[in-house]
Amino acid sequence: MSDSLVIIPTYNEKENIEKIIRKVFSLAQPFHVLIIDDGSPDGTAEIVKSLQAEYEGHLFIEERSGKQGLGTAYIYGFNWALQKNYDYIFEMDADFSHNPDDLARLREACVNGADVAIGSRYVKGVNVVNWPMGRVLMSYFASMYVRFVTRINIQDATAGFKCYRKIVLETIPLNKIKFVGYAFQIEMKFTAIKFGFKVVEVPIIFTDRTEGTSKMSTRIFREAFLGVIQMKVNSWFRNYSR
Repeated sequence: MSDSLVIIPTYNEKENIEKIIRKVFSLAQPFHVLIIDDGSPDGTAEIVKSLQAEYEGHLFIEERSGKQGLGTAYIYGFNWALQKNYDYIFEMDADFSHNPDDLARLREACVNGADVAIGSRYVKGVNVVNWPMGRVLMSYFASMYVRFVTRINIQDATAGFKCYRKIVLETIPLNKIKFVGYAFQIEMKFTAIKFGFKVVEVPIIFTDRTEGTSKMSTRIFREAFLGVIQMKVNSWFRNYSR
């Protein structure tokens, strides 16, 4: 058995999914893996299901119809994890931009007192590999913008590689998390901090995907830019006591 669940949302990740699953299960620390697949037409879900017999009781898949957004996939996964009573719940991409070897470091941070551990690209300089300079600058300055608007001291506000202690996801009203793209990542960090949880950043090296296609879009970026202001204003009228 494992007290740790890695949630990996997928849409058209057939080039990466078997390799990322096998890598996670090769680690010394035992993890379970939950794939949330949004109806990938490329056969991603079928690859996962073909591996379930090999990793019985450790590999799970939930299939949804159509692309419903990253945020809703994670909320679905969080509720699934809470029902199964996992103590440590992780977010991770399928494309190896997040190194599975860092899962143990994020877990260790939470074991040692953090409530949320963020795999941070910017806590020690800029640790990004294979991104064009324009995207590095956009991401870096997006985090500066988030800090300016929200006043939270997080260097990598849009990071999507995280470990949560169960108590965080039990406390945050997940049905009130509204954003679906990068704004979702910002909203979860902001809300955890507003509830008084300890959020720490663990330095990682982020490597851009080498296979498959990015899901980034101007709509997602626009949601994040405008959503930060909306989120900050809404926070003035919310009760964050627990």
